[in-house]
Amino acid sequence: MSDSVFKRLRDALEQALASATPPEDLYDLAGRMRTAVVEARAGLGEMRDAAEKTDRELALIRREIETAERRRELAAGISDSETVTVADAYIARHRERVVVLERKAAAQREEIALAERDVAEMMRQLEEVTKRRGTIDADRSSAEAWASLGRGGVDRPELDPEQEALKARMDRAAREANADAKLEELKKRMGKG
Repeated sequence: MSDSVFKRLRDALEQALASATPPEDLYDLAGRMRTAVVEARAGLGEMRDAAEKTDRELALIRREIETAERRRELAAGISDSETVTVADAYIARHRERVVVLERKAAAQREEIALAERDVAEMMRQLEEVTKRRGTIDADRSSAEAWASLGRGGVDRPELDPEQEALKARMDRAAREANADAKLEELKKRMGKG
């Protein structure tokens, strides 16, 4: 998978996240993002396979060079100048190929590293959309419940954050006082027995 495919997928995801995505579109967006992540992972696998193929080819050519060098030395040992000349040309040509393959392998490793970062970012963005979708679903569910209660004649109370915090502190203090009272009562019973 080429860099342009990853760039196209990443751009589409970033554009979708950056836009003011309405809640009803988040399911569709999350589905498209999952598909893009699956495609990106598959592309990453293909890139790794190609890099492994390059590494195998490089190892094979290096072994061929070693063999040609040994044969060249043997030919030089028996003064077979024609075989030495052929071996020198073969070795030079294959050393050039090694240089090209080493550059190719390095470029593939860099491309894989870039693709891995892209996939990780895509996964993070998918997780973000999934979380946003869950929050929106919860808000929507809560709003629907209050609307249903409203139709039944129950009004939704206005929530004041300071009052809510105070109520929470008072509830906690009451629970702690109740726990302390129960502990004292238990200590008295144990002391009497």
